[in-house]
Amino acid sequence: MSDSDAPAPDAERPPTQELRSLDEQIALYQREFQDLDPQVEQIVSALSRLNRRMTVAYGRHLSDIGINGAEWEVLKALVLAGAPYQLGPGELAKRLGLTPAAMTHRIDRMVTEGLVTRERDEANRVRVIVGITGLGREKWFATMRMGTDWEEDLLQDLTPTERTLLGELLTRLLRRVEDAQPDASGRLSDLD
Repeated sequence: MSDSDAPAPDAERPPTQELRSLDEQIALYQREFQDLDPQVEQIVSALSRLNRRMTVAYGRHLSDIGINGAEWEVLKALVLAGAPYQLGPGELAKRLGLTPAAMTHRIDRMVTEGLVTRERDEANRVRVIVGITGLGREKWFATMRMGTDWEEDLLQDLTPTERTLLGELLTRLLRRVEDAQPDASGRLSDLD
């Protein structure tokens, strides 16, 4: 095999259509705003695009399971609360960064779908308790299985060392954004 037949090193390979598109976007930004740091823009734009595509993919997977992202968030909060997998609507709203009215609407829909229960607390008849049903727990497990498989496939090209490094770097960026914008998400303790 001659040198011309050898595969080009990564730096010399033509970029994929997605990366080319990203490179073109950055070049256009630089044309209009010369102070742009292309390295920073590449990282931020790639993260933004990855987030959008992952959100769409997760939405499709959840739809296949028969729930939506909003319902997944409630099921996740109940499971993460631990046995007996119950929370009051106010605590759920706080954990999800929702208004009480939005939480009530979401709970109403999920009760109708058989994913959660809503009952009066026997110890305090004024208090309402939301709990996960057997069906809700099945949907949570199905989502976790699907997510685990899909995420493993997503990261298949990274070595364990690269995965560790990427996780550490992204977590560091996330903490910096959370420190700078503490009210941006409504749920600061959620790093999962």
